[in-house]
Amino acid sequence: MLQREATIHDYVASVKERSAELDTRFAEAKRKRDDARRQHKELRVLKVERIKKLEVVAGMDAEVVATQLGQRWVELVRNEATQAVRAVEQAAADSSYLDRAKRLLEIAVGRYRNHFLTERGISTLKLSERTAEMLLATGGEKSEILQQVANVTFNIADDGESLRLEGLDGVGREIARRAISRLNRKPEQLRAATVDIRSWSEDIKANLEREIFGLGKKAFSVLKIPKAHPEIVDLVGRLNYRTSYTQNQWRHAVEASFLASMISDEMGLDRGLMRRATLLHDIGKALTHQMDGSHAVIGADIARRLGEDEIVANAIGSHHADEPANSVYAFLVAGADAMSGARPGARREHTEGHSGRLIDMERIGARYRGVDQAFAVHGGRELRVYVEDDQVSDLEAVELSQTIAQQISDEMTFPGQIKVTVI
Repeated sequence: MLQREATIHDYVASVKERSAELDTRFAEAKRKRDDARRQHKELRVLKVERIKKLEVVAGMDAEVVATQLGQRWVELVRNEATQAVRAVEQAAADSSYLDRAKRLLEIAVGRYRNHFLTERGISTLKLSERTAEMLLATGGEKSEILQQVANVTFNIADDGESLRLEGLDGVGREIARRAISRLNRKPEQLRAATVDIRSWSEDIKANLEREIFGLGKKAFSVLKIPKAHPEIVDLVGRLNYRTSYTQNQWRHAVEASFLASMISDEMGLDRGLMRRATLLHDIGKALTHQMDGSHAVIGADIARRLGEDEIVANAIGSHHADEPANSVYAFLVAGADAMSGARPGARREHTEGHSGRLIDMERIGARYRGVDQAFAVHGGRELRVYVEDDQVSDLEAVELSQTIAQQISDEMTFPGQIKVTVI
């Protein structure tokens, strides 16, 4: 015990000694901190005095000098940017660059050999006698239920031999087509639908929804890119039941992705990112029957909301010039989209009908006061109206664009959307 007490006594003494040493070090640190604070205050005072002396010598206020310097730097940057843009424009005008661009397109088209047949949406379906009787029984109650599930409208002919589908939902039209086909061909399906047509039609819809999601996954698998959010995968699959001038949009998206990736390979870009941006560029078309607006803007909003890279989202939103392109990928997506849609056999439209629509657009745009000229551009996707600036004010230009847009909507039938620009 005596030995332990002695040890403890020595330990307490050493602790007191270390405590005193720490107190000394803390006091020294506090003194240095106080000195630093005092020096900082002196420095601020000297800084203010120096600025005042400089202002007296220069005869100008410091804030004015800072503003002028900022404006000068902005001007310098703008000049550099203008020179850079001019250099790019001059380079683009060089025939060697044009030849290089054409060569890249030729390489991509030459390497891609798949050819997809055009499709026409089915609008009129044949009805068997028993199917027509079942749909029209009890005041058309079962027909109403099937229309609700499919989200389309039925227009049954007076003779009961055919049914016309009315609606813009391609998936809904496919549900209706499958339902009518089963009712016509299989008596057991007709009996099941007679018992509980809502449950029967919901089963058809559920099976189709699974197929759609499988098609979405197939597109990512074929292109060998990582899958996206399930909602985006579903939208990609739904493109299989959406056409543009009879071109199947699922096949168009896959085709354009291959074309874009082959061009990106020649340019040393990221193949996976290129394919992803191109595959998703038209996902907004799967929702145009539900939402107003450009399919490019709708698709870009969805991509951003579901966590896609900004390069991908911008490529979607800018492929029809609805927002400024911020990367080379955006331009290549627009180019591949045009290549796939414009290749021989991809789309069907009577030349006379297309030319007539362009003439009608220009005629509508040119009929208003102050209009100098009106041109349909981008294949009829945009109407550019040039007005006299001494006759049409800025506010009137906005109102004129809305008036022309409404007039085109009222008088013409056209696919997609038409943008009206008053200049």
